[in-house]
Amino acid sequence: MIAILFHKVRGGGVQRSLLHLANEFHRRGCRVELIACRDEGPPFHPVPPGITVTHLQKSGHICGRVSTLRADSKGWRELSLPVLFPVKTSWHIQYLPALSDYLRERQPEVIFSAGPYMNLIALWARRMSGASTKVVGSERVSFSHFLDAHHRYKWRWRYLAPLLARNYPRADGIVAVSEGVADELAQYTGLERERISVIYNPVVTPAVYERAREPVTHPWFVERDRPVILGVGRLADMKDFTTLLRAFARLRAERAARLVILGEGKHRRTLEALVTELGVAEDVDLPGWADNPYPFMANADLFALSSRGEGLPNALLEAMAVGCPVVSTDCPSGPREILDGGRYGPLVAVGDDAGLARAMAETLDAPPARNVLMERAAMFSQERSADAHLALFRRILESDGKRLAAE
Repeated sequence: MIAILFHKVRGGGVQRSLLHLANEFHRRGCRVELIACRDEGPPFHPVPPGITVTHLQKSGHICGRVSTLRADSKGWRELSLPVLFPVKTSWHIQYLPALSDYLRERQPEVIFSAGPYMNLIALWARRMSGASTKVVGSERVSFSHFLDAHHRYKWRWRYLAPLLARNYPRADGIVAVSEGVADELAQYTGLERERISVIYNPVVTPAVYERAREPVTHPWFVERDRPVILGVGRLADMKDFTTLLRAFARLRAERAARLVILGEGKHRRTLEALVTELGVAEDVDLPGWADNPYPFMANADLFALSSRGEGLPNALLEAMAVGCPVVSTDCPSGPREILDGGRYGPLVAVGDDAGLARAMAETLDAPPARNVLMERAAMFSQERSADAHLALFRRILESDGKRLAAE
């Protein structure tokens, strides 16, 4: 059985890619169970019959901190600053006792997790439970993101590298979603680069093409009297929609255009205020989260990614998969790999709104062929990603004389 550990099954790109993997594993006859920490309602993407979803019971912060010491008492130095001493430590550790109980009772062959603290609690839970489960962790975001201005004053992120350096060698496998993520992980933690497997996210699925054919009801995509630019993502600092809005205002001063940003988050009011300040309120819309963003992508004239940091941005690939021209910041680390250094779309410096405005104008004037973009995106398919993940799981199990249990 493969257990897949989620932050929550309802959410953005990471959750979506994990669900894609779960669905493909299940389709191939593997037993799959989803383990979710936070229960925030049903998933945005359907879980097929036959896949069980278990929500872990939350414990208190003190219980969580004590549990980390139970799991690794000799690692108290590395635990102290990011986990034991901060007034507000990572919420993930509150689910450690329940995850330990789950592994003890269910004994999956493999537990697969995503993100630093999810990977850590999977490793600690295995030690606490005594289970023989193989732990495969994955990193989805450039490690430098955890050390940027937004995070470096939070101890749970600032002192994360030594904690990972102590614990990641105990994992049976570590996956990075891009070469850049793998390189940074090795650089910051000292983990041997050859121990990190690079496997691209299962971004492009049959559902992307199928759902892209659904009608888009937003009036700006129906009127078609001027180009529509699309942004997709959480309204959060890392996505840097501030730069996209400033770039759009520059573009709008030179030509007619509109901008739609799909997503929700704590920066909504800040972004709405900036829209008003820039004088582009009539041509910018923030309609919120879209359950199906693919018709928007298929009908947009341009997709713009303005992030400060990514791992392997799903939305960029999904837009390319349906033939939408793209521009992106050259943030660490996925866009450069996806766009092959700018071959499939221009790359601009992070935070450079003038450069982003120029790139948007040039791409609107001379967009690449849709089929070229679609062929490139097909390299990041659900099938290819599942093949690589299952090959890794089987290789790890076979080295210990075990195999994946089929349904």
